[in-house]
Amino acid sequence: MAAIVFLGSLFGSIAIGMPIAFALLTCALVLMAMEFGVSAQILAQKLIDGADSYPLMAIPFFLLAGEFMNAGGLSRRIVAMAMSLVGHYRGGLGYVVIGTGLLFASLSGSAIADTATLAVMLLPMMRQAGYDLNRSAGLMAATGIIAPIIPPSIGFILLGVTANLSITRLFMAGIVPGLLMALSLVIVWWMVSRDARYEPMERKSWGEVWKTVKAGSFALVMPVIIVGGLKFGIFTPTEAGIIAAAYALVISVAVYREMTIKALYEATLSAAKMTAVIMLLVAASMVSAYLITIANIPAQVVSLFEPLLDSPRLLLLAIALAVLLIGMVLDFTPAILIMVPVLMPVVKQAGIDPVYFGVLFVMTAAIGMITPPVGAVLNAVCGVGRIPIEGAVKGVLPFVFAEIAVVILLILWPELVTVPAQWLYR
Repeated sequence: MAAIVFLGSLFGSIAIGMPIAFALLTCALVLMAMEFGVSAQILAQKLIDGADSYPLMAIPFFLLAGEFMNAGGLSRRIVAMAMSLVGHYRGGLGYVVIGTGLLFASLSGSAIADTATLAVMLLPMMRQAGYDLNRSAGLMAATGIIAPIIPPSIGFILLGVTANLSITRLFMAGIVPGLLMALSLVIVWWMVSRDARYEPMERKSWGEVWKTVKAGSFALVMPVIIVGGLKFGIFTPTEAGIIAAAYALVISVAVYREMTIKALYEATLSAAKMTAVIMLLVAASMVSAYLITIANIPAQVVSLFEPLLDSPRLLLLAIALAVLLIGMVLDFTPAILIMVPVLMPVVKQAGIDPVYFGVLFVMTAAIGMITPPVGAVLNAVCGVGRIPIEGAVKGVLPFVFAEIAVVILLILWPELVTVPAQWLYR
């Protein structure tokens, strides 16, 4: 009964146009009234506790690093470097999208921001070169959702705080799955573009290649610093965010010298706005999580999945399908904050590694960001490129199937996640 009340009040609030954070508070109030009566003191205390978390401080700093990277010229140099390396191949701009998106993912961890940057820089080039715009938009959107999987991932930070898991372990466990997703996109792009008559770019000389690689080398150092520092225990994920933001600022101001006072203000303001939205969602979700526990909803969900507890792979396939379907109508961050507290007891009772499950959950929820009707990342590309959403949906489908295939592959062979994660976390 409690689960039905929770879901009914949540989706009912969303259906009437209420923002997600307030919808979460509404369903929490409904559960509170049903269990022990409304208490403003408990509501206020849980809201404060939800946002009062040291690991969550990493989010504004990684967002700030991404904004500094865009404003300070790092993004443009990454694109130029990728174009000089692979732009001359057939369908070369598609490989540039994947390579650049992978580098962006290792710098900021924000799917929408990374994808919007890709679209602004590369969609006009692909349009001019005669590329199919729907397919190009689909590729950009599918590449953009690698950002929540490759460290530093804002999705893993949220999941780690919500499920009380090691964020560093989640970061390390996401590296190989993220690379596999990129590889799947390369394979599909090669298949769909090999017969297309795309105009190849001029091959750059070795001198020009070296010049672009040298210019972009400062951007390549950042993911090495982040992953290396986390692996060897030099700093925590929150400290890594501070280092990433400081590094991007120093490079933008002292090396590239493109960061103006106005750009610095706008970048900081943009990061602050995104942080406010995320933190309000997190605080509201913690109130809901508390009431979910009080109402014993996790036990009800465990009983629902009880027939599959003895078969972890079937259980994960069922959960992945549920997450994918819910991700089509619920945005990425709310999906993590709402579903993880409910599903984690099921996963633990089935004997599944919570970190491994966290990686699969984030990957599956991220795919929901490029599927209608919500599809926030796909909508971002369409908005930047002024492309009808209907055409972009058709263009993204081959890449969606490829990324779902990667999720299924990881469910069938968990060692692809667990073994590299153990080695990287030593």
